[in-house]
Amino acid sequence: MSTAAPSAEFLGHPKGLFVCFLTEMWERFAFYGMKALLLLYLVKHHGFNDGDGYLLLGTYAGLAYALPLLGGLLADRYLGMRKAVLFGGALLVAGQFGMAYTGSPAAEGGRDALAVQVMYASLALIAMGVGFLKPNISTIVGRLYAENDARRDSAFSIFYMGINVGAFLASVIVGYVGERLGWGYGFALGGVMMAAGLVQFVLGQKHLMGQAEPADPARLRAPLLAGLSREWLIYLGALLGVVVVWQVLQTRIDFEPLNRLVGGHQVTLTELVAVVLGTALYAWFAVLMFSGIDRVARGKMLLLLVLTTVSALFWGLYEQTYGPWVALAERAMDRSTFGLEWTAGQTTAIGALCVIAMSPLFAWLWPRLDRAGLNPGYAAKFAAALMLCGLAFGVLAFACAHPGADGLVSLWWMILAYVVLVAGEMVLSPIGLAAVTALSLPRVVGTMMGAWFLFSAFGEMIAGRLATYAAIPPGAEGTVSAAQALAVYGPFFTQMMWIGLGAGLALLLATPLLNRLTR
Repeated sequence: MSTAAPSAEFLGHPKGLFVCFLTEMWERFAFYGMKALLLLYLVKHHGFNDGDGYLLLGTYAGLAYALPLLGGLLADRYLGMRKAVLFGGALLVAGQFGMAYTGSPAAEGGRDALAVQVMYASLALIAMGVGFLKPNISTIVGRLYAENDARRDSAFSIFYMGINVGAFLASVIVGYVGERLGWGYGFALGGVMMAAGLVQFVLGQKHLMGQAEPADPARLRAPLLAGLSREWLIYLGALLGVVVVWQVLQTRIDFEPLNRLVGGHQVTLTELVAVVLGTALYAWFAVLMFSGIDRVARGKMLLLLVLTTVSALFWGLYEQTYGPWVALAERAMDRSTFGLEWTAGQTTAIGALCVIAMSPLFAWLWPRLDRAGLNPGYAAKFAAALMLCGLAFGVLAFACAHPGADGLVSLWWMILAYVVLVAGEMVLSPIGLAAVTALSLPRVVGTMMGAWFLFSAFGEMIAGRLATYAAIPPGAEGTVSAAQALAVYGPFFTQMMWIGLGAGLALLLATPLLNRLTR
């Protein structure tokens, strides 16, 4: 990696950091605005049942987290980060504006088939766009600093703040616009702001100090096939990939052994691919363990594999916030506070607000615990994260069992649940990234970082599958009463609570053994 050249600065950092900050902020605005609305849009506008809505939400988000592996690889080897971000951003804008075409609401005659297919194609564009933009905008941030630059950690803290500011604004603004003014307006707003982020990236690319350019520009431009250069073949291949993802999103497979594992439901093609990828990853890991590495390195890698696997379960629970948590807010919650009434989609903003509030606290906490000799190891922190996640579901389970006099759950219970849940996120998410860099063999750190994000994708798919157990068939009038919703969500949240607490306790009991692996 080349050393970053001196550049004009702003607030003590290269101006390129703030170019990346704004680009990522608006990309996350578009992505999380989509997630805040998607389930409600599917169920209320296109007449999807709960189960199908949850599965599509998990499949789409899972692909959006898996495709960065491809986008990062192509940028490293051929495109360079700048071109990858521009291309990914253009796909995102196209996808968001495609979602703005909502067609006719579902009626007795069925769904608007054209609008549904436009929606699937738009989701495919967005997932592919995230794949090209997300990993590469982060890489640019790292490249703006020399390897020994002490400002690097601070830079990523600022950058991470941009992610959560975008998520917060998306939930508040897009959630309101989509539900109050029209679904298409909400989706289009995400496209407008992503386009604005892309424009400022183009105008500000001069501040990237040449750190985001292709490794070999001449090779990238040279004709390769039918007079087309590698660059254009990559773009065309990505568009072909969009067509593939478009079909994958709506493909179910009647595969009996897997069907039995998921309660008799057909599995999605994405879930089948995830099983294959997971099996291949574990097989690769087993070969690595017997490739001549020493005992300590082997122990660190085994610990990292356990942590990476556990992260998928954590995210599978955490991402219920965009499924049954939103459904609870829509169907059985008094969403008014301080004279204001939130929409169901807007409640997802609470999580991002908690991250913004807690990040400085945890950044302060770990160094002080470390100096006092009280800083827990990786396994103990992950165990705490799972148990906090379980407790967050316990808060909502209690709330469902004790509604107010109006038969509704107070929004304050959800706020409390988010506080507990995000405390778990802060103990796991940034710690996991640190664990990958600290525990991996130097020659496979990139692969293990890819595995970390791949397991985040698996977590999204797990979330979609788990949420199907909270599906509620609508009544005769196509509605779900508050009492009916609480009767389903209460037991479901209780089950999720025991999964989180049980898995966390099991990991905590195994912590002494796991810690010995690294000695």
